[in-house]
Amino acid sequence: MNHNATRRTFLKQSALAGVGYWVAAGTSRAQQDSPNEKLNIGIIGVAGRGGSNMNSVASENIAALCDVDENRLGKASERFPKAKTYIDWREIVDQKDLDAVVVSTTDHLHAFCNVWAMNRGLSVYSEKPLGHSVYEASVVQAKYVENRDKIATQMGTQIHAGANYRRVVELVQSGAIGPVHEAHAWCGRIGPGGGLPEGEQPVPEYLHWDLWLGPAPFRPYNSKLMPGNLTWNRYWDYGNGTLGDMGSHVIDLAFWALKLRAPLTCEAEGNPSEPNPYTNPSWLKLKWDHPARGDMPPVKLAWYDGIQRPPSPEGLDLSKWGLGVLFIGEEGMLVADYGKHILLPEDKFRDFQRPEPWIPPSLGHHKEWIHACKTGEPTTCNFDYSGELIENNLLGNVAYRVGQKLEWDAKALKAVGCPEADKYIRREYRKGWVLDG
Repeated sequence: MNHNATRRTFLKQSALAGVGYWVAAGTSRAQQDSPNEKLNIGIIGVAGRGGSNMNSVASENIAALCDVDENRLGKASERFPKAKTYIDWREIVDQKDLDAVVVSTTDHLHAFCNVWAMNRGLSVYSEKPLGHSVYEASVVQAKYVENRDKIATQMGTQIHAGANYRRVVELVQSGAIGPVHEAHAWCGRIGPGGGLPEGEQPVPEYLHWDLWLGPAPFRPYNSKLMPGNLTWNRYWDYGNGTLGDMGSHVIDLAFWALKLRAPLTCEAEGNPSEPNPYTNPSWLKLKWDHPARGDMPPVKLAWYDGIQRPPSPEGLDLSKWGLGVLFIGEEGMLVADYGKHILLPEDKFRDFQRPEPWIPPSLGHHKEWIHACKTGEPTTCNFDYSGELIENNLLGNVAYRVGQKLEWDAKALKAVGCPEADKYIRREYRKGWVLDG
């Protein structure tokens, strides 16, 4: 008998039995279940975003902890003394009593952890992006689609759960600004640029450096490669820059509102104009062409980060918006960030009657995933939707690194007529590391 499958079936039956009460009371199932009905969750990466995610699922049973930093692992273990501890994530996913894992590693390990966990029937909450490359995001997406009736997944774009994004989606899809032909997304975070840090340092006794590197090329330890505040994200071997991080949050709104999937083309420019082989650019500008979707016309999607912004519409200075999305429709415009939105021109929309809200409020991004693990109900940022978003976004980094406009064949995962893009679409791994394990 498959103990994990039997346990998860029991949890779903228990949760579904109380759905009526949960809906009426607006209370999460975790608060209603007895302790033995809680999910057994493993935490892969316990600090930074990992610590925040761990706090957000602590209503369940934290049954396992994993981190390559023994100091951080020890502190987490003090809080959850009954949880088993691991240094190697390849071991935690084999713990027999787990129902789910939360993945909060560096970008270059996301897909590995996600795929290995799903292969073992575990539900997964993963930090964004789902993978480190277009290929990896595609594999994660396909693995979830193959197992979607057995597991629940959610990518950590928690802004998706906010009321503001829901109201923007309703306005766009109800036709408030007419058919949309352009959408411009941006984030003012400036990339540090530069190259690799010089010199080799002794590996701290508490750090398992080889496991931190994982499938990435071997490089001697240097403390400047991995301090906090996403410093590692500036390096191509470990991260994807502002686009891979903040683009997941901001472009998500355009993807959701416009029902986007795979693009037809992608082109890029950035600083430096000649890409550094080791680090992300200090700013990036991207353009994607997306085809028509049902009754929605073709749309041009753009991204700007660092010092770049889209042209400001009349009467609004976008330089004062740290991030956001500008939708340009045939009958008006809509500008939104995480917490607010404006219809333009304001005089035209002063007496506008907004549509009745039809997208229900979220339980909360993590609670939505926990509820889905127990009931089998869908999540809004499952790995099918999120996989398409991340493939679109990371294709932008490919276009920048090859320095030419790409014609994209989404089914083949190929840039037509551009073989030099292949090594960025699908990266090589260090010997001994297998993605689909």
